[in-house]
Amino acid sequence: MTDQPPTQPPAQTPALPIENASKSLLASVTTPTSNPGIQRSLVTLGSSILAVVIALLISGILLQVTGKDALTAYQKMLDTGLQSDKLLEMLQRATPLMLSAVAVAIGFKMNLFNIGVEGQYLFAALIAAVVGAQFSVWAPLHVLIILVVAMIAGSCWAGIAALLKVKRGVNEVIATIMLNYIALSVIQWLFDSFFRDDSVSGLNVKTKLIPESGWMPDLFGGRLNAMFFVAIAVVAAYWVLVFKSRFGFRLRASGLNGVAARTAGISSGRMVIVALLISGAVAGLIAMPSVLGEIHAYGQGVPKQLGFAGIAVALLGRNHPLGIVLAAALFGFLDSTSGALQLEGIPNSIIEVIQAIIVLTVVIVNEAVTRSMNRRTATRTARQLEAVVPAAGVAAVPA
Repeated sequence: MTDQPPTQPPAQTPALPIENASKSLLASVTTPTSNPGIQRSLVTLGSSILAVVIALLISGILLQVTGKDALTAYQKMLDTGLQSDKLLEMLQRATPLMLSAVAVAIGFKMNLFNIGVEGQYLFAALIAAVVGAQFSVWAPLHVLIILVVAMIAGSCWAGIAALLKVKRGVNEVIATIMLNYIALSVIQWLFDSFFRDDSVSGLNVKTKLIPESGWMPDLFGGRLNAMFFVAIAVVAAYWVLVFKSRFGFRLRASGLNGVAARTAGISSGRMVIVALLISGAVAGLIAMPSVLGEIHAYGQGVPKQLGFAGIAVALLGRNHPLGIVLAAALFGFLDSTSGALQLEGIPNSIIEVIQAIIVLTVVIVNEAVTRSMNRRTATRTARQLEAVVPAAGVAAVPA
């Protein structure tokens, strides 16, 4: 029996660069990251998506119970919402929601609940429409003046709640809710007594029309106006101001721990006033897509309830700029498809139900995820401490 030479392993061909790149990409996706910030962002994104999926499932069950086909309804929403004109309508509807959510999120970052965005933007809409109708100048300057007036008016109305909280210790939730009702009464009194255009007959009563120089330019055949880009700019400014500036650090520090912030020399009272003033200024822009781009006045046609919708968008977007944009787009998509559902015999109120369920599921899922992450952090910290103590060379006490 002859000895066989040892079998040599087959020579491996060198991996191609694209193959190495693919393996590296796959490893980066499948391997959990050790960066806590990235982990938290991924968990936040996943929890929001999970909340939306759960909301759609619950809404589908409600449709089935009421005798409607959920799959047909959702298919109709997709077929309608993905049309080009409906996508533009989605962006148009998302524009005021982005502004409203940013106004709410600024307060949330300071641990303030500005529930008065509704009254702030309606009051600002009236004042801006009245001032804008009094003169006519170069178009860009005219539009800019109207926007600045709206921001000042919204900021002034929010400043009432800020002063009540800082000077008298009035809770901002109570103050802003009460100011909503006061704003509606003040607006109605001002409109009926001073600013109503009596030359307009019929039920479509409104203030004097703003000259064309004060109109916001229309895009894509009037389906979207330039306020969309103003809203995007406001979201970008919110990101820089709150997340990338020294002021934003002070704002978030005061919201997380007011006592520690005061110890570090941060005036919590001043931060409350500044935060609510900025929140009110952003709120003043919410109705501008309608006032400057559609009815060119204040009156019937100015949308209501956008302040409360902004709370839902801010919660779904977790007060993050990108999250706010995506959440506003989702709500705009749902609103733009409501008419098509009604034509199919499906009540368009299901859209409001879906939005309400999304808010509830977001709150529940986010709370569950936050508690789970806190438990994991506490467990990991305890294990690290257990590993550090023996390594420190602590001698055992002799018996």
